[in-house]
Amino acid sequence: MSLSSAIIPGFSFASISAGIKKSGAEDLALVFSEKIAVTAGVFTTNKIKAAPVKIAIKRIASQKGQAIIINSGNANACTGKKGYNDASEMTLRTAKALGIPSELVYASSTGVIGRPLPIDKIKKALPELVKKLSPSSLEQIASAIMTTDTFAKISTKKISIKGKTGTIAGIAKGAGMICPNMATMLCFIFTDIAIKPQALNSALREAVTNSFNRITVDNDMSTNDMALIMANGSLNNTPLTKGTPVYRKFTDALKDITYDLARMIVEDGEGATKFIEIIVKGARKEADALKVAASVANSMLVKTAIYGKDPNWGRIIAAVGYSGIDINEENIDIYLNNIKLVTKGVGAKKEEIARDMLLNKHITITINLNSGKKSAKVLTCDLTEKYIEINAHYTT
Repeated sequence: MSLSSAIIPGFSFASISAGIKKSGAEDLALVFSEKIAVTAGVFTTNKIKAAPVKIAIKRIASQKGQAIIINSGNANACTGKKGYNDASEMTLRTAKALGIPSELVYASSTGVIGRPLPIDKIKKALPELVKKLSPSSLEQIASAIMTTDTFAKISTKKISIKGKTGTIAGIAKGAGMICPNMATMLCFIFTDIAIKPQALNSALREAVTNSFNRITVDNDMSTNDMALIMANGSLNNTPLTKGTPVYRKFTDALKDITYDLARMIVEDGEGATKFIEIIVKGARKEADALKVAASVANSMLVKTAIYGKDPNWGRIIAAVGYSGIDINEENIDIYLNNIKLVTKGVGAKKEEIARDMLLNKHITITINLNSGKKSAKVLTCDLTEKYIEINAHYTT
């Protein structure tokens, strides 16, 4: 992606090393909108929430925002009253440096849980961080928010609105603790398109439901998850409202971005070597199809079999069986890519052919329940020794 393609009118970005990460890599990022932006967000459903998430949930009620301060290397979760005060101080100091009200600043943190936030390092770095603000630094902040990620995750779309071209751009981080009931990661999306608050909130929730809520790496949910979108209206279009064709165009573009970012998160799953699509068809209800897809996607036995290039369809059908929905075993067909492994609940004796398909990096498992017309898809990855290595020593 070229720098010019990542420019969103009215927004500027900056990143710096504040000394939070032991590696010395950049670990503090700032987003600033020249105008107060319509803002929407979704947050972790984990009952234990990090301090910045608690503050963001309160502030999002205003449906307004102008800046986001993000640190990596420390989650500021389970840090008590001090952690909450530190998160508040983080937004207050950022607001003062930018000359805006603190209520328009959101904080976000990612990293190790339970360690005090090095707030003094953040305060010391803020003046230089603000000086570095630039319209062309989106890629740099995408890198600064990473923890165990191996690459920065950015997606952009341009859409035409009555002769004007609007931009939507998103960044995300995430590679582990991915099994969302919202968005188990951090995601920040920016657009110069004007849109009504209710419409923006609705579009974000629809996009998240069909992307971040349909991925899993390790069946773990974080305390720090959030997805924020800011629309500053710099395009000067008539604000979009729900139910119009141009709103649908905006929502479709937003869904493309969140799906793209979700796919990157799964591809970057900690230690992963395979990207796996679980597609369930022929369900009575979409909710049933989603339960089956999630059950298979979260199966440690399925994930390790894919890693080991073992077309063990018994693990797949077992996960279908314990998904919690009513099924008829004799109706089930299972495919590995285009190879039919199971017909009417019985093996088709195609394991050797299927084994060759597992040499591919992209694997598709299709399960047809043959009981209805509804379908769903969940993205996941394989489980490897590298995942254990990364997480066995995460804090050491």
